[in-house]
Amino acid sequence: MNSKGINMADYRDQIQTRAGTQTRADIDEGLRSYMLGIYNYMATAIGVTGVAAFGMATWASNNPAVANAIYNSPLKWVLMIAPLAFVMVISFGINKLSKSAATGIFYAFAAVMGVSMSWIFLVYNIPSIVQTFFVTAASFGALSLYGYTTKRSLSGMGSFLMMGLFGLILAMIVNIFMQSGALSFVINVIGVLIFAGLTAYDTQRLKNTYDMVAGNAEAVAKSSIMGALSLYLNFVNMFMFLLSFMGNRE
Repeated sequence: MNSKGINMADYRDQIQTRAGTQTRADIDEGLRSYMLGIYNYMATAIGVTGVAAFGMATWASNNPAVANAIYNSPLKWVLMIAPLAFVMVISFGINKLSKSAATGIFYAFAAVMGVSMSWIFLVYNIPSIVQTFFVTAASFGALSLYGYTTKRSLSGMGSFLMMGLFGLILAMIVNIFMQSGALSFVINVIGVLIFAGLTAYDTQRLKNTYDMVAGNAEAVAKSSIMGALSLYLNFVNMFMFLLSFMGNRE
């Protein structure tokens, strides 16, 4: 209920766009299309990541010089940091980028992320990687569905999860030097919980974002890419933390 006594359902029925007044059916159809676009971008990016990771791992396993250059030289730090650079470019430059440029950078980011993750195919056996992927996909789907359908506001949870994420990153940095098995276990458990919560939170946030971009095709497209980036990161991180529990080492 807002200050004039209009609830959110009434507000969305009355929302104005550049194309004129939309009916409830128009809004619901537009929202479904918007969310489907986000999931399509995300799924394609995950596919790109998987292909890049497997391809690089296969190449490295057949070429010791390549493996040494990628996994045992300073280049490995470049590959670890490179995805962050792509995220920053997309996040801070989305308003200046065209739709095609933003899409290209997003998929380039997914490919670089795949290269940086390729080591998992050399450490874990493929059946356990596949099993973990499907467990992650099922969990992600359930959590995202909850975020989309729940009437409960998850906005308060978002701030808590972001603080937890910063703490998690700090703990991971500390453990690079400590190499503590116990701390690694705690980090992995907390990591799964944080990205599980962020999946539900981000889905609801993206659903609520539609009202702000409806009627502007360019804004919808860019918002879809940014939304796909958020959900993609949640999925990949949840997968990596679960793999630490479920993965069987070679």
